[in-house]
Amino acid sequence: MGKITGFLEIDRNERKYAPVTERVKHYREFVIPLSEKDTRDQAARCMNCGIPYCHGTGSVAPGTPGCPVNNQIPDFNDLVYQGNWEEASRNLHSTNNFPEFTGRICPAPCEASCTLNIDDNPVTIKTIECAIVDRAWDNGWLKPEIAPAKTGKKVAIIGSGPAGLAAAQQLARVGHDVHVYEKFAKAGGLLRYGIPDFKMEKHIIDRRVAQMEAEGVTFHYGVHVGGTSEGAIDPRELLAQYDAVALTGGAEAGRDLPIPGRDLDGIHFAMDFLPQQNRRVSSEPLGSERDILAGGKHVVVIGGGDTGSDCIGTSFRQGARSVTQLEIMPAPPEHENKGVTWPNWPLKMRTSSSQAEGAVREYAVLTQKFSGVDGKVQKLHCVKVDDKFKPLPGTEFEIDAQLVLLAMGFVHPVHEGMLKTLGVDLDQRGNVRANTQDYQTSLPNVFSAGDMRRGQSLVVWAIREGRLCARAIDQYLMGTTTLPR
Repeated sequence: MGKITGFLEIDRNERKYAPVTERVKHYREFVIPLSEKDTRDQAARCMNCGIPYCHGTGSVAPGTPGCPVNNQIPDFNDLVYQGNWEEASRNLHSTNNFPEFTGRICPAPCEASCTLNIDDNPVTIKTIECAIVDRAWDNGWLKPEIAPAKTGKKVAIIGSGPAGLAAAQQLARVGHDVHVYEKFAKAGGLLRYGIPDFKMEKHIIDRRVAQMEAEGVTFHYGVHVGGTSEGAIDPRELLAQYDAVALTGGAEAGRDLPIPGRDLDGIHFAMDFLPQQNRRVSSEPLGSERDILAGGKHVVVIGGGDTGSDCIGTSFRQGARSVTQLEIMPAPPEHENKGVTWPNWPLKMRTSSSQAEGAVREYAVLTQKFSGVDGKVQKLHCVKVDDKFKPLPGTEFEIDAQLVLLAMGFVHPVHEGMLKTLGVDLDQRGNVRANTQDYQTSLPNVFSAGDMRRGQSLVVWAIREGRLCARAIDQYLMGTTTLPR
């Protein structure tokens, strides 16, 4: 425990944002880091609790308290307070392959479960984590970790999101010949083509990929496993070429809204809209896709989660006239009842940086139909609903919209193509069936992790599953493993 009285003497001090009027003019990150002194002061607030719920419970159940990758948070807080940043980096990387990702886009369940959160003043764990890894990169501490010997075993990873990247890095570091197959032009999955650049700039992914290439990972881009486009390959070919295959794609089948007027022009899935802007920022061609742009339009985002927030921030940067976000759930309470919820993740009103840029948020709203002129959407016809989502008579209203973005979540991975060709079993939700002991599918040498296995989830869960899947594959191939649980 760095400073015994730190939590009594020092107030919580979080990173600030650049002003809205400035940040909406560009797509760069706008979080202002704390100074070294302020970061060390924040680390001094850690109480080194007898039961540090921030660690995570090690459970695989969603909603359990703390950090899914089991970061040793009191330990690295103490090291930061002592000024031992390099050892803090070693500690942090012992549990998390990519803390620069989680330090930017994780919602921080660790802070919700911090003991100081009982008084609504948790340690700024996410800020400290990000400061550690950014300093490690700046000081050249993150060198490639090259395996001392090769095993002679080959592993194919299909999908280069955080689960696939974590699995690939862990397997390469114990000497396997790892090949990552990615259907798009660059690695990262939703980190690259879903998360906007203003939340995480893509050079952050590029430097990790370069590290992994130096460790022996081979990336195959523009290869759609199970697809029908040029350059696609049959997944059964990979079964013949590799000793093990890991399915680490995403849950890409978006939840649709099949109501009258859905076929009007101007109604799009969020994941048709967001990747386009990411490609524009990185000067990557859109290909044959038609531009979806919010400039000069009234935009309505249907769905109140993180993807919806990303649509809001992107729309404002494109010059939208207005942005309205609709959520079918009732408005959550402003503050949770700590005695009931702590240390679990609470349901409460949260305002994202994008929502704070000027979005109008409407709760308990059901969209009943779209209407338009000349085949283009112009209005949403909505009604208020009760807590059982039943329409309330007399509450009907209309919203002007020339662009509607559907951000209501993802139902499961795409089944057509790879999964049907392989014939792996699916669970009742349509995800690839694999348990959390060995991550093995119904095919003996095929494994699965991340959103393709567990369904739509957080980047930190994807990293955890990728690490554990790598351990299971190493155990399967070698009969034993030194990779951590």
